Amino acid sequence: MSGSYLSEDEVSAARAHELVESGSAWLLDVREAHEWEAGHAPAAHHIPLYEIESRQHELPEDQQILVVCLSGGRSRLVTDTLNRADYPTANVAGGMFAWQASGAPVVRDDGSPGAVA
Repeated sequence: MSGSYLSEDEVSAARAHELVESGSAWLLDVREAHEWEAGHAPAAHHIPLYEIESRQHELPEDQQILVVCLSGGRSRLVTDTLNRADYPTANVAGGMFAWQASGAPVVRDDGSPGAVA
């Protein structure tokens, strides 16, 4: 995406899936390890909420970041924090519940079908 970022700071799960699939966005999952292990979006990058500050150097600075959690609360906190730090970030409304409900895939680390937990 390099330089062309979303104007909104929240997107639907369906829109997030489109952006991630097209390579236009980098998906950040901020859930706990047990939630991630149960099931996550195939292209997601996992950095739990409590590790964001110490791992912020792992985030792309030149790509749209979409942040997801279980239902949207934790990801909203991270989105607001990263936006204040000048990262192009948007929250995925409804989180992984909405992601799964939109028909987007949820997998485990081995690629087998996962579950939102």
